[in-house]
Amino acid sequence: MGVEILLASSAFKTIGVTSLWLIPILFGALTFHNYDSHDPESKVRDVNPQAEYDFVVVGGGTAGSVVANRLTEIPSWNVLLLEAGQDENEISDVPSLAHYLQLTRMDYQYKTESTGKACLGMRRGRCNWPRGKVLGGSSVLNYMLYVRGNRHDYDHWESLGNPGWSYDDVLPYFKKSEDNRNPYLMNSKYHGKGGYMTIQEAPWRTPLVAAFIQAGTELGYENRDINGEYQTGFMIAQGIIRRGSRCSMAKAFLRPIRKRRNFHVSLNSYALRILINPLTMRAFGVEYVKNGQKRTVLARREVILSAGAINTPQLMMLSGIGPKEQLMNLGIPTLRDLPVGENLQDHVAMGGLTFLVDKPVAIVQSRFQAWPLTMQYVLRERGPMTSLGGVEGLAFVNTKYANESGLWPDVQFHMAPAAYSSDGGDQVRKILGLTDRVYNDVWRPISNMDAWTIMPLLLRPKTRGYVRLKSSNPYTKPIMNPRYFENEFDVATLVEGAKIALKVAEASPFKQFGSRLYMKPLPNCVDYEFLSDAYFECQMRTISMTIYHPVGTAKMGPEWDSEAVVDPRLRVYGIEGLRVIDASIMPTIASGNTNAPVVMIGEKGSDLIKEDWSELRSYGKRIHT
Repeated sequence: MGVEILLASSAFKTIGVTSLWLIPILFGALTFHNYDSHDPESKVRDVNPQAEYDFVVVGGGTAGSVVANRLTEIPSWNVLLLEAGQDENEISDVPSLAHYLQLTRMDYQYKTESTGKACLGMRRGRCNWPRGKVLGGSSVLNYMLYVRGNRHDYDHWESLGNPGWSYDDVLPYFKKSEDNRNPYLMNSKYHGKGGYMTIQEAPWRTPLVAAFIQAGTELGYENRDINGEYQTGFMIAQGIIRRGSRCSMAKAFLRPIRKRRNFHVSLNSYALRILINPLTMRAFGVEYVKNGQKRTVLARREVILSAGAINTPQLMMLSGIGPKEQLMNLGIPTLRDLPVGENLQDHVAMGGLTFLVDKPVAIVQSRFQAWPLTMQYVLRERGPMTSLGGVEGLAFVNTKYANESGLWPDVQFHMAPAAYSSDGGDQVRKILGLTDRVYNDVWRPISNMDAWTIMPLLLRPKTRGYVRLKSSNPYTKPIMNPRYFENEFDVATLVEGAKIALKVAEASPFKQFGSRLYMKPLPNCVDYEFLSDAYFECQMRTISMTIYHPVGTAKMGPEWDSEAVVDPRLRVYGIEGLRVIDASIMPTIASGNTNAPVVMIGEKGSDLIKEDWSELRSYGKRIHT
């Protein structure tokens, strides 16, 4: 699905490494360094933190970047942003190289638990779960797709006892951060301009995505703005990109404020635990490790957890906030018994729906010459390297199980003009974790053929998984089990989604390319009739594709909700001075890619902090320890 993930290395091989190239390369590097120091988008400076700040934000990912930006708008507040990883690099700027960054040191390299119900085509039955360990977080690794979710998602949040989180309440926050540069959307009442985050279509695409949109129309779905009044329909994907390059949340929200005197960033700073006074039950700081040295930083006002749906609950449990029985078993004193780590939700998709075409219209690595392609990207901000990780089209459709109005679709399609094997097969196999048997039997034979893919995705799974500590060692990766396909309704819904995807591929707009389904059955599914419901179920359990959207592990809810961890103002129940602002707080997962909703949560959460402290100007008198 990603585009030409080997292009960068191929380009460098084309250049060569002879000594004749050293002088211009050195000159170019020095020139770039001098330019970068004056660039308004140049990188933030890593500091050794002071002893105390007003606010300490843990996690420099999507939400943390937004929160740090908005809190430092108050000149009298000083803010420290702690990030466990390093800064992003030039490779991460290239949209088509999204796959290339996974399983690197920018990635926590998490894996789900083996359950025997999903990920059966992956090694040891475990799906890879990339999570960004880098400034900008997963917005540095993701496919940059800008999808807000459905208005009914947020109205549902409010109906669960969370006032202020309805669609009408959160829409202004979506618009606030947005700088939409698509001409046909710039005057829409559903979009904003002038915000920190640049939204636009990729400047390059294949003719296959036009056929995808036309096919949707033929099936009765409108070509519409899926982030507008209605979500159901087909659309050329909008991406969080700027001038053909990735616009990570660090680039969007942190680089523009790097010279604010009240803003500090500490990179390579791994949080170990939240410091909480057991007598007052107040969070007053964070213990972390930087450059191999254990350190402590104090927070005069609040500690804000923005470490994401895996690391936020992990850190809370390590600090004594979580299910009492689990913490006792690990020898961690329980300060507050809360269902931290429960309510885990993720979007799971069925991989493997591939269609061959007779015309050279898809992305095939052997067709492109690395050096001209790279120069087209570097000099003109155009070409295949601007593709959103290879995803060109998005759609939201209704299965027979969707709501009667048709306005809250239950399946999403990601359309890509490539097959798993056509974009650096060995790398993709490694990233997806496919077994040799599945990859060699099914995908390798079409590695040099034109093909395209639809991936049906389950928008609102019924199952709820969990994140739990494996040990009290903060460096031990936690247990992550999304419990994919344990609910038969989820299976049935995705089967119906696959059937609709086939109808899209069989529509007349694709006939001009000689498009037809790749009929090679998966080796462990040969006992089922090909394309039957049982076969589709086997396929989704074999190639279970996470779209990397874990949420919900510190659920927002009213005080009477026994599953809630934070209140509707995102304050942790029973712990003063501690707030969670990230994907963890979602009561139910948003219907679509989650990066944009997390930005919204960061925007709204920042305003909640400003409101809560608006009358507390004498913060210097507060005693925390």
